[in-house]
Amino acid sequence: MSGLGRKRLLGKVVVVTGAAGGQGAAEAEALADEGALVIATDVTQGPGCRRLDVTSEQDWAGLAAELQGSYGQVHGLVNNAGVTWRARIDEVRPEDMARVHAVNVTGPLLGIQYLVPLMRAGASIVNIGSSAALTAHYPVAYTAAKWALRGLSKTATMELGPRGIRVNTIHPGFIETDMTASAAPAFREANLRLTPLGRTGTVEDITPLVTFLLSDDSAFITGAEIPVDGGLTSHGGAMPISDALRRDA
Repeated sequence: MSGLGRKRLLGKVVVVTGAAGGQGAAEAEALADEGALVIATDVTQGPGCRRLDVTSEQDWAGLAAELQGSYGQVHGLVNNAGVTWRARIDEVRPEDMARVHAVNVTGPLLGIQYLVPLMRAGASIVNIGSSAALTAHYPVAYTAAKWALRGLSKTATMELGPRGIRVNTIHPGFIETDMTASAAPAFREANLRLTPLGRTGTVEDITPLVTFLLSDDSAFITGAEIPVDGGLTSHGGAMPISDALRRDA
């Protein structure tokens, strides 16, 4: 809850994709704590989580119809659902590129297309990108998709701004979730070496920003890209050079 006991999202209807676990579940819980009526969705239906395949127009159309009938409008959308694929550029297949793009880019696009008609001025969309969208990251399908999401977000900012709808993007670094837990230990260690704050992130590092961007406290913020990565993308690769020179000094 925000300061002075004020629930910043009281009565706001917010859709969160990829909310069955990990970061999405934490976002949904934090938004509910702030008073939002959260529609948690995921391709895997679980307790309190409505099934939604973000790549399916039929699923989005069904959700939009339900929301229209139940609430009449939507105040917020968090495009959190995402998948990774760790093949490198010399081994990735076209079908891998298409599958990852479908979830990470087409999914948010469909969410915007089907839910924006239910939004009014003051509504907010938060897209969850990645530090991979700010760097040359080795999983090419995932990296290319997250870069494409940046383009989608910028275009949506321009197109929806005149309607009073805001669009912002959060770029998490290494966040402790099931997705990152499946990576090789060397990946985690390398991220730690390159992160100025010297630690990995948690879902609690992400949720306050999601809440803020959906609230009226950020009413004049749109088109922003905010890294939440402990400084990982801030030095542009200079940190190892700086450290090496310090050791040799």
